[in-house]
Amino acid sequence: MPAEAEIWKPGSFTKNFSWGHETGLRRLHESIKLGFDNKLENVPREIFRQRASILPGSPLIPMNFFLFNKKIDGEDHILVDELVFQGITSEHSDRFDKLAIFAFNFSYAGKFSRASREQRRPALWALHYIKERVSQDYGWDTARINADDIQNFIENDNRYKAQTARKLSTNLAHLYKIGKIKNISSDKIERWWVDALFLALDRLINNRLIDGHQTSGAEYLDLIRQSDFFAMTGKKSLEKDLAAKHLVRLYSACGSVERFSEEAVKARTQIVIKDFDQWISPNNDEPWSAFHPSNPRILKTIPNICAMLAVYAGFEVLNPLQTVDFDPDEFIRTRTRETLRNLRSKGISPTMTAEEVLRLTREK
Repeated sequence: MPAEAEIWKPGSFTKNFSWGHETGLRRLHESIKLGFDNKLENVPREIFRQRASILPGSPLIPMNFFLFNKKIDGEDHILVDELVFQGITSEHSDRFDKLAIFAFNFSYAGKFSRASREQRRPALWALHYIKERVSQDYGWDTARINADDIQNFIENDNRYKAQTARKLSTNLAHLYKIGKIKNISSDKIERWWVDALFLALDRLINNRLIDGHQTSGAEYLDLIRQSDFFAMTGKKSLEKDLAAKHLVRLYSACGSVERFSEEAVKARTQIVIKDFDQWISPNNDEPWSAFHPSNPRILKTIPNICAMLAVYAGFEVLNPLQTVDFDPDEFIRTRTRETLRNLRSKGISPTMTAEEVLRLTREK
């Protein structure tokens, strides 16, 4: 949607969504588990609504602002994507909350029957507030985020089409507070950021599919760079730029938006089921993790059937038990010691002392 055609409307976000004060976005996490019946399968929109309606507040908030909608065989569905994957396979945590806040701010909700044109990007007012005010003006100083500042930003933009912005501003400030937006400003790679890159690709690719456009793996990195992903996920850094290249390769290798389909992943690997027994237990659906040896902070949980594909993409994999104990810094120290031992065993030793290297660096 080009900027000149953007119209910002609050929609159902001005409702009281009753998500509490001290529990983060636990209600959203619960609604995902209930709405999808703890299964990684696309669910009809009305069935999701019926299941999630037992929780306090309106189920329209998760359905219209956080999740992705698409017609399948003529019926409105809510799709499984990275946010749903994390909601179903992991306990509620700050990591989930940060990913959910990104999903809200990124503002791709798909398309469903009777939805207005603006509901496809339902929170553009939030996207632009983060992009233009928090990122560009404040340099990700999240301490400056509050309801008055949000209201001032929105009311002074002619794209906002509503009589008042106060209820929207107080709701958004509350959402940011319980979702701990103050903790997503880092320029370092964190696990929620890695998840967010996968989620961004899910939303961008599925959004294009609604309009009949296919996206090849060769386009994924450009798709991320041309989107608002980096502006919406904290301070920019070289580490993030480099990580994005590795993660796009992993995303593509795992099957892109089809990585949650066991049938599609098996077809992709072109191997028989017995070969998977080397990697996963048939009675254990817990996700595995993949990390890149060049930077073990690039750690991504993936469906366990994708483990082989992750290895082919240049990643190392961890089973669920190994993931719990994995420490990226300790991994770096261990690998460094192993490398030094291997060099010594081959009679390879440095030709310069550390002092000489430092002196040479200073001279330059």
